[in-house]
Amino acid sequence: MSLTPESTNPAAQSLDIPRLTLNNGITIPQLGFGVFQVPPEETQRIVEDALDAGYRHIDTAAAYRNEAGVGAAIAASGIPREELFITTKLRNGEQGNAHEAFQNSRKTLGLDYVDLYLIHWPVPSQGLYTEAWKAMEKIYANSQVRAIGVSNFLEEHLDTLLAAAEIVPAVNQIELHPTFQQSALAAKCRSHGIAVEAYSPLGQGADLNAKSVTELAEHRGATPAQIVLAWHLAAGTIVIPKSADSARMRENIAAASISLGPAEIEAVNALEADARVGADPAVAAFTQL
Repeated sequence: MSLTPESTNPAAQSLDIPRLTLNNGITIPQLGFGVFQVPPEETQRIVEDALDAGYRHIDTAAAYRNEAGVGAAIAASGIPREELFITTKLRNGEQGNAHEAFQNSRKTLGLDYVDLYLIHWPVPSQGLYTEAWKAMEKIYANSQVRAIGVSNFLEEHLDTLLAAAEIVPAVNQIELHPTFQQSALAAKCRSHGIAVEAYSPLGQGADLNAKSVTELAEHRGATPAQIVLAWHLAAGTIVIPKSADSARMRENIAAASISLGPAEIEAVNALEADARVGADPAVAAFTQL
């Protein structure tokens, strides 16, 4: 997996947002914008603000119920489709009907194709994620999605999936932040050519108060969020911060201009505390319907 200095527009060029090359050869902006918990009625405005700030990678999911707002923002933006990278995800309760679920998401987004489609959670108690993956492989073969991947898959889920898969997932989107680094899982993903993507990259804000982060921010003349996002970028991790505030959106995307040194990276690495803030994929079993 390689980093290339591609940029997509004047705003992005000034920030030099890197792109990662996924295992099927397509590229993804390494710094994107997430819309988890963004209310549907506010999604269009917030995504328009994000696009205006220079984001070209937007991450949504059927379970967020805001795909329509994302699509409306894309349509209103006038940005050429090929300059955008759009991710959505399969609801847990639709793993047995992935093809129809995908088509519903694509149509709700108002897109001819989706850039990345993920199984949102493994839900091992259902025993359906390999079936869902087989359906997603067919969707991929029909060229309605440019890459397929997974989210919240632990090592044992990856082992089961890889044993049955014809296509290796392009991405595993997992909870990852300074106090919950999942180093073994991230290493396993990368050993198979699976890109690691971090959600809750700031620990839902909790990691921003760590002394090492605030000291680095003060030293750098940066925000704590910029330091943590720069730490993710330095590790080669795709990262999707969320903010409803346009000023903070711009602050976050400016993290792409910060290059941390080895000692600074190690100072953030040292914050590991096994502090998961979200659900445990080993037992999570909500349907999202």
